[in-house]
Amino acid sequence: MKSGFVSLIGRPNTGKSTLLNTLINQKIAITSNKPQTTRNIIQGVYNEDGYQIVFVDTPGIHKPINRLGKILNKEAESFTKDVDVILLLVDAKDGIGSGDKKIIQSLSNCDTKVILVLNKIDMMSDVEILNAINTYKDLYDFAEIVPVSALNNKNIDTLLNVIKKYLTDNVRYFDQDMITTSTINFLVSEFVREKLFRLTEQEIPHSITCITSKFEEKKDIANIVVDIIVDRDSIKKIVIGKKGTLLKQVGIEARKDIEALLNKQVYLELYVKTIKNWRDKEKYLKELGFNEKDIIS
Repeated sequence: MKSGFVSLIGRPNTGKSTLLNTLINQKIAITSNKPQTTRNIIQGVYNEDGYQIVFVDTPGIHKPINRLGKILNKEAESFTKDVDVILLLVDAKDGIGSGDKKIIQSLSNCDTKVILVLNKIDMMSDVEILNAINTYKDLYDFAEIVPVSALNNKNIDTLLNVIKKYLTDNVRYFDQDMITTSTINFLVSEFVREKLFRLTEQEIPHSITCITSKFEEKKDIANIVVDIIVDRDSIKKIVIGKKGTLLKQVGIEARKDIEALLNKQVYLELYVKTIKNWRDKEKYLKELGFNEKDIIS
């Protein structure tokens, strides 16, 4: 039996959550083409005969503009310690940027093995992939460099086999049928937030968070209430939409994912509430489950 913890780090929008879902073969992390979708630490558990790998998906490391941003960066950076392997995920198609260089520089005093994962190779030629490898290999002493396409499940088995070489424990941390440490309430609220990301304009989703305020599960149906928290009344109007059309569409799409998760019918109610400047208020950040310990504003 070999086991261990593996942290996924990188700048926003490199595909960390997509990779996690592909590795686990189950949707446990929301995805979006907008940056900074992931806000909470999410653990996915990969099980195979003789192996258990606990993957830790972290928020994208970015330049913070509010208290919440500082919390997310601190959470992400904290998971470069006490793990067996770090997967540094980069958008190989997009090319190396200042954000990638800053993260690589932050790893200079790290004793943990770092595997560079070049993502999105499905959009690249073999020559472009080789050039990307040559660009990155001189920047850091990576234990391995693995090109993948998380979206198309390309080279994922190779990545898993590489990770297995660096596992150091021999205990099973979780039951073999467990796929995530996240609660059902958290996953439900995240599915709603994902639909808001996809159905609203670029800046709007970052002023929104979601909380499951009611979860009542019966044999054949689950009754669920999710509160959508926004920081301005103008955003509230946009989220609701003309005659409630956008909110209704969010509910329809989120319910499909929740029903697939629970394998039963779901009755979902959504309520939109305004809490001004919630991302900068310690009280609300704690209520919403964000840990801001040691954060200095």
